[in-house]
Amino acid sequence: MSAKVAFLGLGVMGFPMAGHLKAKGYDVTVYNRTAAKAQEWVAKHGGRSAATPGEAAAGADFVAMCVGNDRDLAEVSSAALAGMKKGAVLIDHTTASADAARRIFVDARARGIDFIDAPVSGGQAGAENGKLTIMCGGEAAAFERARPVMESYGRAVTLLGAAGAGQLTKMVNQICIAGLVQGLAEGIAFAEKAGLDPLAVLDVISKGAAQSWQMENRGKTMAGRKFDFGFAVDWMRKDLAIVLDEARRNGARVPVTALVDQFYGDVQTAGGNRWDTSSLITRL
Repeated sequence: MSAKVAFLGLGVMGFPMAGHLKAKGYDVTVYNRTAAKAQEWVAKHGGRSAATPGEAAAGADFVAMCVGNDRDLAEVSSAALAGMKKGAVLIDHTTASADAARRIFVDARARGIDFIDAPVSGGQAGAENGKLTIMCGGEAAAFERARPVMESYGRAVTLLGAAGAGQLTKMVNQICIAGLVQGLAEGIAFAEKAGLDPLAVLDVISKGAAQSWQMENRGKTMAGRKFDFGFAVDWMRKDLAIVLDEARRNGARVPVTALVDQFYGDVQTAGGNRWDTSSLITRL
């Protein structure tokens, strides 16, 4: 008999992630704040939809969440935990604060439920292709139980430490991305001002030490000023706000990240809220 899994939150990431669970043979029930999205998922993948997080979570062996922010997470996790059975595992794929993860861990433990904070990287394409990188925090035994579920849509699923460690690792991920994207934007803009063919330049330097995922996947589209895909500026600013708040708390110095966050604010002011993060080049 296949394990029962509930998936809460069917946005651009959650919708395909839940689909991979169904394709792997899990007994899946979904919930989404907008019920029509849940019905669309059931029409495409089968399974069931539920009217509330608690109803979806009832009787599930694993409950996965992928929602918007700390406030959404507190609301949905509270409702889910109220409906979950003892011994089940709650997995959170939301990018949120480490404090939010630690609070849920304590609440879940008091109810006899395990919790793993498991933010993801890889964007919409990674979710659709089942190739996400998943950074986890929590107890080792719970992680090992939940690992096969997460491997349905993750190519790298790693435990980094206690509750909150997954979220802290995602913050490191976003710090690195912010600097890489700004550097790539400046390089392409410089090439254009210097009268070089930016595509030819990218082709050459991508074979050397400057190579990165951002260059391989966003360099050409950035040069072509195409920003209608990928990870939206609004989402990046939400994530960077979490990073900067944590840095103030732990004393880490992140001057480049703070500056790039301001640059993304400029993009928002120009109307690029839903543009891909590579739209930093529009400032230049």
